[in-house]
Amino acid sequence: MANNKKESTSALARNAFVKNYKRMWPYVKPYWFQALLSVLLAMPIGALEGVIAMSLKPYMDLVMIDKSLQAAWYIPLVIVLFTSLQGALTYAANYLNTWVGAKITNLLKLDLYKKMLSFDTNFFNRKNSGDVLIMFNNNADMACAGLLTNLKNFVQKIFTAISLIFVLFYNSWQLALVCVTILFVAFLPMTTLKKKLQSVFNNTLIADSTMMTAYNETYAGNKTITSYNLSDFQQKKFKNILDNVFNLQIKMVQKTRWLTPVMHIILSIGIGAAIWFGSYLVLNNYITSGGFVSFLTALIMLYNPMKGLGSNYNSVLMSFMAIERVFNIMDTTPAISDRPNAREMPAQHRVIEFKNLSFEYNRGVPILKNINLTVQQGQIIALVGNSGGGKTTLVSLLPRFYDPTGGAILVDGTDIRDFTLKSLRQNIGVVFQDNFLFAGSIRENIMLGNESATEAQLQTAIKMACLDDFIASLKNGLDTQIGERGILLSGGQKQRVAIARAFLKNAPILILDEATSALDNKSEAVVQRAIENLMQDKTVFVIAHRLSTIRNASKIVVVNQGEIVESGTHDELMQNECGAYRTLYDMQFKCRTDK
Repeated sequence: MANNKKESTSALARNAFVKNYKRMWPYVKPYWFQALLSVLLAMPIGALEGVIAMSLKPYMDLVMIDKSLQAAWYIPLVIVLFTSLQGALTYAANYLNTWVGAKITNLLKLDLYKKMLSFDTNFFNRKNSGDVLIMFNNNADMACAGLLTNLKNFVQKIFTAISLIFVLFYNSWQLALVCVTILFVAFLPMTTLKKKLQSVFNNTLIADSTMMTAYNETYAGNKTITSYNLSDFQQKKFKNILDNVFNLQIKMVQKTRWLTPVMHIILSIGIGAAIWFGSYLVLNNYITSGGFVSFLTALIMLYNPMKGLGSNYNSVLMSFMAIERVFNIMDTTPAISDRPNAREMPAQHRVIEFKNLSFEYNRGVPILKNINLTVQQGQIIALVGNSGGGKTTLVSLLPRFYDPTGGAILVDGTDIRDFTLKSLRQNIGVVFQDNFLFAGSIRENIMLGNESATEAQLQTAIKMACLDDFIASLKNGLDTQIGERGILLSGGQKQRVAIARAFLKNAPILILDEATSALDNKSEAVVQRAIENLMQDKTVFVIAHRLSTIRNASKIVVVNQGEIVESGTHDELMQNECGAYRTLYDMQFKCRTDK
């Protein structure tokens, strides 16, 4: 029973290997000729290894024994010519191999990046930055680096072995049988290596991702580390990561590096047996001295590369495992994707309805509970309530950052999951509390809202976002570089760039997620003016911290503990002295009065 299970597992592994290598074909296909040529070149490169060993027999017999002057100069010349040809072919094969490998890697990385862009927000919530780098970048490097290199090396070694084994049998079939048998014995330990390598290799990837995350966090959180004097803490934390990586490296050595010395010992026994048995054959005139020297040279040339084959085999296995991981990622279905027959969302709408909406990040822990809300086109809906009540989650369901676990969001009676993601999101503009700006210029970041916008549209967006005076004060104007994540801009300036970007997008539905809560009073006033310009003629969802900014909203919705506890206009809600909104408003007003 156990044997059947092992055989079944082994068969599945072989099938998976064949399947994954077949799936690499579309990436190889555009460069198949160059790839084939680099592999074909490995054949003569390997076969020419036997020239030196083969030439030693006539050299020893004709020059050293028969004292032939003619042979003394033409045999070395033949060796030089053949090795020069081998060197030229090796360079050509390595060049082609590197060129094709890089092209294939880039195609694979492009598809992996495309796949990464298809994953939902929750996927990135559950992964750290190191995991993402390993999954979508390093795996591709490891897979493709070994793909052609391993194939070329395999072909080269096969033809090297064939040519050298031919030399062995040409000189003495008796000695050849003994040495080839020992060679096969040396390969037996390799059959157990993959099982030992798999678990350690997976743990090493996890440790490497943790290290990458530590670097990324130190870069992004350098101000926090400095201000809280966390250098010693971070250093200690990083040392623990390094210790873990070191322990895994040692485990890798323990589980894999024994193969090379074991093969070395076995093959050394083969060389010793060849010398002992060969001496007997020479002394009894079964083989000439030149034939024996030629045989011994071919044997050493055959055995020496085999001694290091264990290390090469490790890299081969790592490449295979990387290919498996790449296609496991490719086969992963994003949690949020277009339904079959999804259709385009129209640019205009009449009503948006949240119907019996529920949501859970973790099963059994409800964040939203039976939300019902109807929003007419052009209305401004303000969402207020205690922190952690579910306001941001509620608006995040509209552009399908997440999908509800119960109920639905309807636009003119159609479930938004029946629209294509691209058309749905094209109709929704979002301004976050902490907007992400990309490394580049102000112009490039604003134009992301509409890459085909005219210069007149761009200037209108800048003016409406109250950015015109700021940009005029800059030496390079719109072409000013803002650094990674917009680090060279203030909070208010970043918000206005994001607002200008939303202006250019000109989506009919707008989400403002506490867009002014992190700003000082002066910056808030400027940004609030820009927001008011942006909100014109749109259906707007506003998550507000400062209640004074949403007094003119069409409807104020109070969300606490994942439920709508109150809704109405500001005046209506203020009439309820014990209401949730009145309580929040009075507390905020009292705090400001106390200040």
